[in-house]
Amino acid sequence: MGARAIAALAVALALRSPPARAQFAGPAALPERSGATWPLPEVLRATGAPTVAGATAPTERRVRTTWWAPAASAALPGAGQALLRQDRFIAYFAVEAFAWLQYTVNLREGRRQRRAYRELARTVARAYFGSDRPVGDFDYYERMEHFVESGVYDAVPGDDQIEPEQDPATFNGSMWLLARQTYWDDPNVPPDPSSPAYRSAIEFYMRRAVRPEYRWSWRNAQLEQDLFRRTISGSNDAFRRSVQDLGVVIANHVLSTVDAYIALRLRGQAGERYGLEVTIPLGQLRPRAAHSRTDPSASRR
Repeated sequence: MGARAIAALAVALALRSPPARAQFAGPAALPERSGATWPLPEVLRATGAPTVAGATAPTERRVRTTWWAPAASAALPGAGQALLRQDRFIAYFAVEAFAWLQYTVNLREGRRQRRAYRELARTVARAYFGSDRPVGDFDYYERMEHFVESGVYDAVPGDDQIEPEQDPATFNGSMWLLARQTYWDDPNVPPDPSSPAYRSAIEFYMRRAVRPEYRWSWRNAQLEQDLFRRTISGSNDAFRRSVQDLGVVIANHVLSTVDAYIALRLRGQAGERYGLEVTIPLGQLRPRAAHSRTDPSASRR
């Protein structure tokens, strides 16, 4: 009895230091009980020693002080793991830094090439159409990839009636052909100019045709147009990669937040469900101790 009981009490007392005046009353102080074992908490209460419940206090304090670890990970991936003393916070930090670096590089490259193709269009394709050359939208520059010329907006300027471009090889001419095919019964036979079909075709053309200040022509500049196509493609690819980098950043924030939340819940459940329980087999030890005292032959052996 003595060795096992003292070892069990030593484990319990090591978890929480008792007051200096606490003394072990020994097995004689325990009440009689039928059964093979005694739970350690009852032994400690009978002897005046502190209970094992105090052993979980440090874990609970750590859980309480790190309840905001998921919020920290949402703000900065890896911060919650660092608060929870998990080494994988380094991986989250590394992914975050690398993704933002790649985003910056790709965004800068996309903007650089965008400036390049706009400047190429301004100095080559639009050079002969006046000094007022406003910057167009993205669709405008994509049209310049597929058509050598924009064509004129009004073939007979100065009158009240719009005369659309007739050459379907130009962008404006292709828009006028599409308008006739959409609203006229026969695209080659014009209806009366006052008819709803004719007016609808003209309105369609006016909404989509390139106006004079945006006119362009790659005529006799095929090499420059090829360079323009490659530059705009490179800019689009760089911007697409920058969007993908932002996706990696968002995914890293979400993954780190979920990871910190799960780790915190598991740690809290471990503190609630698991503890140290030691039983002392007093029922088995007492008969054995009594037998050793009454059997003289055992002492001689």
